Amino acid sequence: MKAFILDRYKKKGALRFGDMPEPALQDDDVLVEIHAAGLNLLDSKIRDGEFKLILPYRPPFILGHDVAGTVVRVGSKVRQFKPGDEVYARPRDSRVGTFAEFVALNEADVALKPKNLTMEEAASIPLVGLTAWQVLVERAKLKKGQKVLIHAGSGGVGTFAIQLAKNLGATIATTTSTANIELVKSLGADVVVDYKKEDFAKVLSGYDIVLNSLDRETLEKSLVVLKPGGKLISISGPPDVAFAKEIGANWFLQQVMRLLSFGIRRKARRHRVSYSFLFMRANGEQLSQITALIEAGDIRPIMDRVFPFEATNEALTYIEAGRSKGKVVVKVR
Repeated sequence: MKAFILDRYKKKGALRFGDMPEPALQDDDVLVEIHAAGLNLLDSKIRDGEFKLILPYRPPFILGHDVAGTVVRVGSKVRQFKPGDEVYARPRDSRVGTFAEFVALNEADVALKPKNLTMEEAASIPLVGLTAWQVLVERAKLKKGQKVLIHAGSGGVGTFAIQLAKNLGATIATTTSTANIELVKSLGADVVVDYKKEDFAKVLSGYDIVLNSLDRETLEKSLVVLKPGGKLISISGPPDVAFAKEIGANWFLQQVMRLLSFGIRRKARRHRVSYSFLFMRANGEQLSQITALIEAGDIRPIMDRVFPFEATNEALTYIEAGRSKGKVVVKVR
């Protein structure tokens, strides 16, 4: 099968378009013929070697974390899906590889595609949808009436998280550029801070939760907008000890992550708030709950561009520029 292959870690290196064997099917797997694949900054960061410590892939391997397609074969123990089902998923970390014509997925990671979405729209959802769900629902336990600050509201995670937080009944602030103010308002943002004109740390206060996806400076400034007991949850790092234990890291790696997060954890304690790092994981059950929200019209995909499969490297370059509104997808078939 045709695929985009990472032969070695290299900053801004191009993926090689070539042939790879069709993935082997385990007993609890479904084999999916890929129609569309979403792109994420996570793909670029893995390619650049930023996650070598915590995601020890061995090149050559296929990149890609979002998929929508059709089930063509199922393993002997699969009960939830059958050939012909239209599905979408975020593969688990050990089995990424959606920049290809086929991918094998554990059935626990898969959900039926929302009926009201195209394959391209569906492929834009899994990673950002699960990230927002695991931050706001699972980790933060966001409740009606609470206040949440979602950074980078016009990005992939931001556009989904705003809609999810609105559905949960929260009051939402977000940061974005002048060009995207109307977009984030249309998604449900109550307070919009134009980061080119204002400092969010000077205009926001008394928030229950902050979802950070930006740099260290933004992370530390976010502490001042939280009220005592508030939660600062970052998806861009630094990783903490709880995360190290979650992934089964050895003692040495646990100490590395303790040191990496020491500064922000200490500052969080001074502000009487908590800090935690979240690296989203595959979860078909949560994705099914997201499907229900999409089919009910409570959440809609925000798409920036669809590239042809052959232009996957160009699509990665495009998202790295950081100006896309919502998600970028490649159309495989």
